[in-house]
Amino acid sequence: MSSPLRLGTRGSALAMAQSGQIAEALTAATGRPVELVEVLTAGDRSSAPVHRLGVGVFVSALRDALTAGTIDFAVHSYKDLPTAAAAGLHIAAVPPRQDPRDALVAKGGRTLAELPPGAVVGTGALRRIAQLHALGLQLEVTPIRGNVDTRLRRVLGPDADLDAIVLARAGLARLGRTDEITETLDPMLMLPAPAQGALAVECRADDTDLVELLAVLDHAPSRAAVVAERALLATLEAGCSAPVAAYAVVAEGEPTGSGAEGDVVQEIYLRGAVISPDGTRDLRLSRTGTPADAAEIGKALATELLDLGADSILGHDGSTGPGTQQFGSTE
Repeated sequence: MSSPLRLGTRGSALAMAQSGQIAEALTAATGRPVELVEVLTAGDRSSAPVHRLGVGVFVSALRDALTAGTIDFAVHSYKDLPTAAAAGLHIAAVPPRQDPRDALVAKGGRTLAELPPGAVVGTGALRRIAQLHALGLQLEVTPIRGNVDTRLRRVLGPDADLDAIVLARAGLARLGRTDEITETLDPMLMLPAPAQGALAVECRADDTDLVELLAVLDHAPSRAAVVAERALLATLEAGCSAPVAAYAVVAEGEPTGSGAEGDVVQEIYLRGAVISPDGTRDLRLSRTGTPADAAEIGKALATELLDLGADSILGHDGSTGPGTQQFGSTE
């Protein structure tokens, strides 16, 4: 039997769960054994708000381990990755994406509309904070950090100090905690972060055998959706504190030609938004095309948002540039 492949992962419960799922899927598809190697990242050592920690805070240590050859491949929450490509590394697979929507966990099983004015809602993402303010529900929104269990205890535990939290549904699903959800939020109310719910399986670009092996995990519709969303993000050149949202869906379009022999063509539908932190300015647009043009669709939609004044919301100050986005861990 071949020696086990070394899969680098963060040590949080969520990271270990999603890496374990990838390891099992790869072994099932190829017969190759995989062992998990825990890598401590700067984000795991800090208690500061995610948007203040800097770019790639959950990623750089894993990439350093890849480059050094101490691990063979890594699994990232895709939305943690800077949009700029990493020299010498390759995203070999984007597995089937989990539901990218946000989820509400509230006391008493309440939905968002049932929360009373003044209810305290915690979340770790400025994108969510901005969109909650934009809804005009008179909620008190506060930033929070911590893994999934830590956040859930702040609503459901004996010392709960929040009325509700908003977090990624994908993280709860991967941990088997979807029964805690009181409402899965419609993207019309809460548009997800670019690449939310998606994983990136990364290895060294010159390890051609591993690149080929990992490709068995790739899911073309999920990859196309992520490419569109991240192209929008990169074109906007959004900084750490910019609430940017994007959500692409790949679906079958109308058949071309006539009769039963007409070819069914896939379409990609991308929605994007830039929202001011206080929710008073909310720019939202959409665009469609084919999955093959995913990157161009994302770039074009970002350009339209910029034409409408997204630049003034983003508040570029010269400290950020292409590839410097950081929207926080899936947790």
